[in-house]
Amino acid sequence: MVFFLIMIIVILIGFIFFQYSTQKNKDEDLRYIYEKLQNILEKQTAVKLLVVTDNKELQKLLVAINHLLVAMQTTKADQAKVEISMRKMLSNISHDLKTPLTVVLGYVEMLHTDPTMTEDERQVILKKVHMKTIEVMELIHKFFDLAKLESGDKEIELTRINLNEVCQDNILSFYDLLIAKGFSVDIDIPNEQLYGHGNTAVLSRVLNNLISNAITYGEDGKTLGMTLRSDEKTVYIDIWDKGKGISESHIDKVFERMYTLEDSRNRIYQGSGLGLTITKRLVEALGGEIHLSSKPYDKTVFTILLKRMNY
Repeated sequence: MVFFLIMIIVILIGFIFFQYSTQKNKDEDLRYIYEKLQNILEKQTAVKLLVVTDNKELQKLLVAINHLLVAMQTTKADQAKVEISMRKMLSNISHDLKTPLTVVLGYVEMLHTDPTMTEDERQVILKKVHMKTIEVMELIHKFFDLAKLESGDKEIELTRINLNEVCQDNILSFYDLLIAKGFSVDIDIPNEQLYGHGNTAVLSRVLNNLISNAITYGEDGKTLGMTLRSDEKTVYIDIWDKGKGISESHIDKVFERMYTLEDSRNRIYQGSGLGLTITKRLVEALGGEIHLSSKPYDKTVFTILLKRMNY
């Protein structure tokens, strides 16, 4: 009987010691986690918490903390990217506004200070001032359009639209210009009527932007094409040209705010860098996607993907 009691006491002492040891290890683990988190937050490092433990609840806590750390680090990286993009955008738009306004100011000073100027000369200068003013207004409108799209303030009503008609109307509106510039035009629109989930006015603006872009950057190839195709769930619109194209290193950047190709330094290619960004945001507002592939002087293709609607 005494031996039995001694065994019980030994077991109880062992259990108490085990609990104490476990609690001590848990306290040490929690202390380590706290100190490590403090270090990560102070130094803004990208490391994760690694603790070897058999405690299931502590393991769950570590997994949750590491998920939060990853989310925080991702948010920080995205924020840094946005800040860099915004600084670049403000720098570029300041430059793009300053250039035509400086020209306008120069013309106004000429009109104001030159009493010998003839009426015909004044009319020529006034026409140039008018054109530059329109250029500035268009840039400002693009900037605010992009701001509205990215803030979600611009509501777009989505309905079932006939894509055959939208594509035909838009490519035909450029047909005379294309022929005058010596382009050959390749239009591949099927007889079958294809319908998509979208907005006629918004899609027309997208196609307008892409066709204008193809005329400007694809002029060397003297070929422009439009293809309308589909599968069971998606309708695809391809706008393509055979011009100088876009190198692989630039493809992922062309839809970024204020991004312009190196050729934008050349006056005939100069642009605000907002056109393709607005185009992408408009396509996304339609619930679609836009992709780009390019092989210089072979084929550069912008492809719009929209949800197909049969009924």
